[in-house]
Amino acid sequence: MTARPPLNDWTPSSWTQRPAVQQPAYRDPAALARVLSDLAQLPPIVVSWEIESLKRHIADAQQGRRFLLQGGDCAETFAECESGAIARKLKILLQMSLILLHGLKQPVIRVGRFAGQYAKPRSADTESRDGVTLPSYRGDLVNKPGFSVVEREPDPDLLLRGYERAALTLNFVRALVDGGFADLHHPEYWDLGFMRHSPWRDQYQRLVDSISDSLHFFEAMSGSQVHEASRAPFYASHEALHLSYEQAQTRHIERQQRWYNLSTHLPWIGMRTADLSGAHVEYCRGIANPLGVKIGPEMTGDWLQGLCRVLNPQSEPGRLVLIHRLGAGKIAGQLPRLIDAVGTGCGPVLWVCDPMHGNTETTAGGVKTRRFDNIVAELETAFRIHREHGSRLGGVHFELTGEDVTECIGGARGLEERDLSRAYRSQVDPRLNYEQALELAMRIAAHARAA
Repeated sequence: MTARPPLNDWTPSSWTQRPAVQQPAYRDPAALARVLSDLAQLPPIVVSWEIESLKRHIADAQQGRRFLLQGGDCAETFAECESGAIARKLKILLQMSLILLHGLKQPVIRVGRFAGQYAKPRSADTESRDGVTLPSYRGDLVNKPGFSVVEREPDPDLLLRGYERAALTLNFVRALVDGGFADLHHPEYWDLGFMRHSPWRDQYQRLVDSISDSLHFFEAMSGSQVHEASRAPFYASHEALHLSYEQAQTRHIERQQRWYNLSTHLPWIGMRTADLSGAHVEYCRGIANPLGVKIGPEMTGDWLQGLCRVLNPQSEPGRLVLIHRLGAGKIAGQLPRLIDAVGTGCGPVLWVCDPMHGNTETTAGGVKTRRFDNIVAELETAFRIHREHGSRLGGVHFELTGEDVTECIGGARGLEERDLSRAYRSQVDPRLNYEQALELAMRIAAHARAA
């Protein structure tokens, strides 16, 4: 582990001296203080050695020895903290990672956008309907989606509900993994009932059979099991948006002599909160977790270099994950300059493509959606540009669900605008359904074989 000098000018609360955007305005500061005090006394959701393990895996991915798959809901809801929904999220990530493992011929780091993705940034602090203006819905960690004064009032007690549901979610994930749910010897555990109708069903089954036969052959010849095939870890991630919540779960680990955010393994900074002089960058620079940074078309080379210097001054391997989200129409003009900027003294980074956020659009009927063809186009362009510029795309980041939803247009079944109303369930951004997610994994695997 690379030694880091003590951050004498940083504390878990030093962010409060910087401009803090995207923070809810609570009416009762005393009630907020009481909740935060309670949170600070509760057990952590993750532990430091899991975080360090993930950092080592990311360092491997930076060297081209692993590939990162990050995926899950745009915003989790408290209502979806139930066993079936959690298991389906795991199943689609497991199915995708199996396809990637087969196509890329290297281990896959599985990171879920779950167990804490309850807060969302908003483009405006308020929302108006029929002459009534109320605070924007900022996710279940802050307020409720219904449009009434009571529902939209930021409620500090929701921070405790978010902590509890994040802990319950990750506890169930760990129990499933420890119980053999992620065992490559038994991919039948991962079957999604409605997948039997998918046009990808037969191809996926052939791939599963091929991996199963290879495992059995190797283990029969060697007389021992493949360790990573029987128990692959899952890691949790969420946007480090609500800084008071993040601070409450930030602990100093004596044996490591570091501060860790123990609410998640991989926190990330969004484009709206990536100001070099802002509170979010100030908070994140002092924690030892690996950090994700979302990069949009507005990111300049100097800005990106500044973030690298502030967030990883010692060029620590495994520390920085740069997640570009540029859009199919802009990536060719934007990504090369960003790669060049990082190549100038920024230290090791893991490049990840998020082909979702830059491709959001609104239909004539006012429904937010994304076109599958644009998602694929951005992803394929990212692979090509990284290769042409001597860089490496080491991961992907998707908003997806294991549910049979209709929120994104296109894919193998050719979903159209008129299909969106059949099963549109997201309260924030549109997600890939299980079938579209599998198709993307198949395309990535095919791209790797052709490269």
